[in-house]
Amino acid sequence: MTELRGPVRIVGTGLIGTSIGLALARLGVVVELVDGNPDNALMAERIGAGSRLVEIEPQLVVVAVPPDHVGAVVAEQLEQTDAVVTDAASVKSKPLADARSLVPDVSRYVGSHPMAGSERNGPLAARADLFDGATWAITPHATSDADAVDLVRRLAEACGARTVELSVEDHDLGVARVSHLPHLMSALAAGTLADAPSSHLELSGQGVRDVTRIAAGDPRLWTQIVSANSTALTGLLEQIRGELDRLLVALGKEEANDELTAILGQGVSGAVRVPGKHGTPHIDLVTVLVTIPDRPGQLAKLFADAAESGANVEDLRIDHSPGRPVGEVELAVKPGSVDQLVDVLTDRGWVVHR
Repeated sequence: MTELRGPVRIVGTGLIGTSIGLALARLGVVVELVDGNPDNALMAERIGAGSRLVEIEPQLVVVAVPPDHVGAVVAEQLEQTDAVVTDAASVKSKPLADARSLVPDVSRYVGSHPMAGSERNGPLAARADLFDGATWAITPHATSDADAVDLVRRLAEACGARTVELSVEDHDLGVARVSHLPHLMSALAAGTLADAPSSHLELSGQGVRDVTRIAAGDPRLWTQIVSANSTALTGLLEQIRGELDRLLVALGKEEANDELTAILGQGVSGAVRVPGKHGTPHIDLVTVLVTIPDRPGQLAKLFADAAESGANVEDLRIDHSPGRPVGEVELAVKPGSVDQLVDVLTDRGWVVHR
């Protein structure tokens, strides 16, 4: 087993690179920070992600630069060091092809992809626990050295992630399904709101917030991501186009019909296959709605009272009521915990709905 000793050189001190540095700092691993923007590197250093001045040859290089530049930087690091090189890009085929076109030997390069992130960017958005419990894909290619693969796996585990090994092609199709396609669908839905009348937007509830949340990502960065994964995305989008045509036909009928029900049912079938927390199988949860005053301290009080019930809150979301100084908190719990949660919250004065 290959030991992660360090130093680890991180090229690119945005959200992902800086978060990796912070995670490794928890273990005392020496981290070197490199960035074309010196202000980013300085900020990452100041918050404890590593140092800009490390003179020891790195054991491992992590390339965390924008997608269009990954392959070139991987090749550069392979030429300049004897280190194992990995990257954190969300697409793996293009960086590998780009690196192979620039250097003859890519055996020390093993692609990887931490499945964690945020709509926020830059070093100040970074967190040491960003990868705790997250999935980290390891994508060796045909000529990857076995020790290099093992070292990249040690990196992911050191950052708190659980690893899954995939081929480069399978990874790109997988992320197209679970990340890139949802982002494009969210962007299309959000785009219909750009010129919508204000009176329509006043009707907004949690549903539209859920669907459009990820559309807030940086358009320039996402242009690079989806362009790099165009092959996998094109096939999925053609499938979606076919389903849209089918949906339009169903909606064109005067009455509700089996075809429309089948389309909606297929959505349910897909939704229940999404893993639950910590990668566990999906479980059916019951939602308990609690009306909460919009003033300081109320959310903390609600959580404390929910904890007193002994029910474990598996998930939650908050929906603000337009025009009223209250909100609705949706607490998702396992079916066996519903009665005890409702009883305790009701006894403590909360307005509760099942």
